[in-house]
Amino acid sequence: MKNINLFVLSLLCLTGVSCTNDFNELNENPNSPPEVDPQYLLTNVLTVEADANTYDQGFLLANYLEQFSASVEFERIDRYELGSNSEYWDLIFRLLTDLKSMENLPGYNEAYGAVGDIMKSFLFSQLTDMWGDVPYTEALDALDGQFTPKYDTQESIYTAPETGILDVLQHSAETLQNTNESIQGDVMFQNDLSKWVRFANSLRLRYLLRISKRLTDFSEMQALADSGMLIESNDQSAVVPYLSAAPNQFPFFTAALGAYGEHRMTKTVDSVLKLWNDPRISIIYKPTQMSVTNANPEFKGLLNGQNRETISENDINLNDISLFGSIYRDQPDGVNGQYMQYAEVQFALAEATARGYITGNAQTYYQNGITANFNYYGAEAPADYFDQKAVALTGDQESDLVKILTQKWLSLITNGHEAWFNIRRTGIPNLKPGPDNLNDGRYPVRYLYPESEQATNSANYQEAVERMGGDDINSKVWWDEE
Repeated sequence: MKNINLFVLSLLCLTGVSCTNDFNELNENPNSPPEVDPQYLLTNVLTVEADANTYDQGFLLANYLEQFSASVEFERIDRYELGSNSEYWDLIFRLLTDLKSMENLPGYNEAYGAVGDIMKSFLFSQLTDMWGDVPYTEALDALDGQFTPKYDTQESIYTAPETGILDVLQHSAETLQNTNESIQGDVMFQNDLSKWVRFANSLRLRYLLRISKRLTDFSEMQALADSGMLIESNDQSAVVPYLSAAPNQFPFFTAALGAYGEHRMTKTVDSVLKLWNDPRISIIYKPTQMSVTNANPEFKGLLNGQNRETISENDINLNDISLFGSIYRDQPDGVNGQYMQYAEVQFALAEATARGYITGNAQTYYQNGITANFNYYGAEAPADYFDQKAVALTGDQESDLVKILTQKWLSLITNGHEAWFNIRRTGIPNLKPGPDNLNDGRYPVRYLYPESEQATNSANYQEAVERMGGDDINSKVWWDEE
């Protein structure tokens, strides 16, 4: 979906980029479509963002912050040098512009509009949860010649009546439940609008839980739990399958061997999975090469946040540290492009119940979430899995929340920065900075704003920075403030 073709040239024209006079002649090619259709833009947005969220953001970046990966040499993000992540900022705005442009195309209807609004809500949530206050209400005014949008507060981005993410998602779900229109080009749900309704509602649950420290009324959360219209099975999960053939394979399948060796199992996940006697360890990771050679396969993790000198001084043999499993490296379609899995929804309901936000059975939700994650990997939980002291819920809120949220953390591996958002919100798991971290022993809570914003939108950038208490990776966003 990243190939440059006449469709992309058409899109550039639509979004205001200069096109040459020769393009009309090129576009007369009888083998090319005469005009852009909304379905092509929708397909492009879904596949590009799924790939970016899963690989570029999830596997290559967030896995270090969430301590699923430990770096052996080059990835300074493992030592908390975050930078701005400006490439993702720019990509999100390009995809938002694509969705806005879709509104002006022949064939556009209210179903495309509602699906587009769901995707806009997802993308804007990425922006605000990674950076804080960001352009929102004026973000797409560049199509009308406005290139210096104001930065909206995170509170208003989520909660403003009519325009906030939560209200937009609710309106989108209601539209799709009542429309007679249809869509094409949906590579995630195969044009099934009922699954888009479930996705929109499940995102609302995700975001209501995200801002739950700022809420006093949990009736919306309860209504969603009672609705019967959340994601209710793995078959309804919001994922885009990778394919067995190029160019839509999981990118790590074709990555260089050196890049593969850079991503190692961590002591954090090692200790958790061994505490649970969890067979998922052999799916997500591989036994160490040394142990396999010695005919005694074992899994071993590496402490996060070490530079190569520390690794060398500690005589750590990297042949005795586990790599990521076959589903990530040896199979081109071993994983999916991630937006939201059924397991996450069940863990969210379990947490909300354990905290007393909603009524329900936390044990049932919790076990459903674990079972769903096992099944996602094509595995089954051992018969005695839920009886283990380290896994079983006891009714003690503090202990149960640690268990629920740690299982949820594991289920979110490679799903963008979602596990990082939850760690910031809850402090679970309690991740410790490594010995060579570059952030004075603090766990980072946001990315820096892109430098381009300082240059091209300086006044609005400065206002946002002052409001947030500085452009710093330790400046907490609204929903995370004490």
